[in-house]
Amino acid sequence: MDPYSYFPAGFSDKYSILEWRHALAILKGEFSEQFEDLCEVLGAFELRESSIMQGGGGKSLVSGFLDGALHKRGWAEKGFDTATVIDGVTYATPTHKIDCVKGRIALDIEWNNKTEFYDRDLNNFRMLHTLGAISVGIIVTRDSSLQADVFNPLNIGSKYGASTTHLNKLIPKVDGGGAGGCPLLVIAVKSGAFVAGK
Repeated sequence: MDPYSYFPAGFSDKYSILEWRHALAILKGEFSEQFEDLCEVLGAFELRESSIMQGGGGKSLVSGFLDGALHKRGWAEKGFDTATVIDGVTYATPTHKIDCVKGRIALDIEWNNKTEFYDRDLNNFRMLHTLGAISVGIIVTRDSSLQADVFNPLNIGSKYGASTTHLNKLIPKVDGGGAGGCPLLVIAVKSGAFVAGK
């Protein structure tokens, strides 16, 4: 099924949407509250010029809006305390904190980080799904087309380098098995979400 058919009209203009292992059927069919949260937050999101023109350092305004809006709906940053037992000896294997978790749905936002953050996210999702802690992992990132469509015309292309987190860097990692058997949904912000002068 076309992944855009799950979402409200207009999402194909604002986002590239990809899924693996029937993530959308699981999300919409079994976790309708989380899916509705996602639709409403993404529907309200605007990629404002002021948000991407700011200086570096700390969490971006883009990430701050997205996880802030989800946190208001009951999602929360969460680390999982996991452990491996070998011959009676317990080895703690805590996970990296995930940006937004609600029930069995985990979501990370990677706007302009090093691409190694994708490896961390996928590894987290793979392990937590194997352990039965999550049902679907979601990554929200930026579409690679933003570089030519938005960043370069604004003369900020150097801020968003080719080696940072964007869709073309993520897909090979997923196709290479980075998420293991975890159903995965990837949503990448496109130029249709961009609002100039705001």
